[in-house]
Amino acid sequence: MKIVLISTYELGRQPFGLVSPAAWLRKRGHEVTCCDLSRQALDDAAVDAAELVAIYLPMHTATRLASRLIPTLREQNPRAHVCCYGLYAPMNEKYLRTLGVNTILGGEFEGGLVRLAQRLCGAGTPAAAVADPAISLERLAFEVPDRSGLPAISSYANLVIPGDGYRVVGSTEASRGCKHLCRHCPIVPVYNGIFRIVQRDVVLEDIRRQVAAGAQHISFGDPDFFNGIRHALELIESFHREFPEITYDVTIKVEHLRNYEAHLTTLRDTGCLFVTSAVESVDNAVLLALDKGHTRADFLHVARKFRELGMTLHPTFVPFTPWTTIASYIDLLRTIYEQSLVENVAPIQLGIRLLIPEGSRMLELADVRSAVGAFDAESLVYPWKNVDARLDRLSEAVQEIAAASDRQKLPRFAAFDQIWHAAHGAAGLHAEPLEPPLESRVPFLSEPWYCCAEPTKDQLVAIGAPRPPAAVAKAQPVAAAADFV
Repeated sequence: MKIVLISTYELGRQPFGLVSPAAWLRKRGHEVTCCDLSRQALDDAAVDAAELVAIYLPMHTATRLASRLIPTLREQNPRAHVCCYGLYAPMNEKYLRTLGVNTILGGEFEGGLVRLAQRLCGAGTPAAAVADPAISLERLAFEVPDRSGLPAISSYANLVIPGDGYRVVGSTEASRGCKHLCRHCPIVPVYNGIFRIVQRDVVLEDIRRQVAAGAQHISFGDPDFFNGIRHALELIESFHREFPEITYDVTIKVEHLRNYEAHLTTLRDTGCLFVTSAVESVDNAVLLALDKGHTRADFLHVARKFRELGMTLHPTFVPFTPWTTIASYIDLLRTIYEQSLVENVAPIQLGIRLLIPEGSRMLELADVRSAVGAFDAESLVYPWKNVDARLDRLSEAVQEIAAASDRQKLPRFAAFDQIWHAAHGAAGLHAEPLEPPLESRVPFLSEPWYCCAEPTKDQLVAIGAPRPPAAVAKAQPVAAAADFV
């Protein structure tokens, strides 16, 4: 069977959600074409010939972009069976079906894609003839990802080390899902506290192949690398023994960084250049509403511990929520500054608004239900506004500053200083001058880490065009209307 797998965006990484199912499907004799529209134009000839077109939806941005693309695909090849798979597919099943999507697969999707291809071919066992549920949490024996046919990893996000240039970044996943139930997280409606590991030998072989292709750093895309602490530690120790010169980064909850504090030195000593952690807020009331499992004091403790160990922490935030005030926003900025984390925080992080998608646990809260508007199917969110209109205007101003600083390649401190003054201006307060850092040596990826963001107007136009040119397809989400779940 001729199959096309499509990704519209995945944080500047080569999409694991393409390369993993591609390996499964090719092993079973299917002809698979992978298209990553963040880096290449749609393969029209492959789409024209496809019997199955499957679109990967790992996040909000990818889903918004895909919603513009699907009508074009249906028109281009009305004979093809269209499937959407990934985290955001089951969450938006009702809307996606109005666009003509035939099959929805969420959670652990590789097996479902294989069985779907079997059914379309009229092959397979009687059990495979039964359609898979929209969400599957089956335990899989993973195949080594097949990255052939995609742009080289050097064309994706690079590692930037100020004063030391760029490094080629590979990426992989050692686990999926999450055992935690943070109220704002999009993983929860699908996995509901369950996580699944990718077998260690599969992860290591995937890394070997990327190192052979030029990777100098590996970015682990796990929602939380310490969900399975034994699996994580055994993996990085094996990885470091085999590739002592290759660095890596991971994402870990503040709660885990405290609970497993004794293992931070293992991360440091095995080549972990930085840890991304979804701090979200420094306001305990907001952290409680988000059910984050940590407090302001926990974050400050972790930040201090990282400084003591000579490690780099990349905190991420959701600064604009229904509970944000001008005073709490300025307090967030002051805390970042006082903790010497200005260079560790991408400016986009300071403009992100809470995003409330279908199925979000945020809707459990009465004050959230009373604050949101009717579900907007096109935007895939429940819209909300802050009771203080200054906050909504400030979030837009901060997003504009972040976008401009990215275009102009300004130092992070320069953008932070502008945001500092904008926040004080919104409050009618005098902004005390800030001292810039003497020199930044903070490593970071060339595409800022953020889970979800509204795509820009230019992106939506480009992805919805019948023949998106490669130059336009390279556009990445910027801060124009950033939201986070």
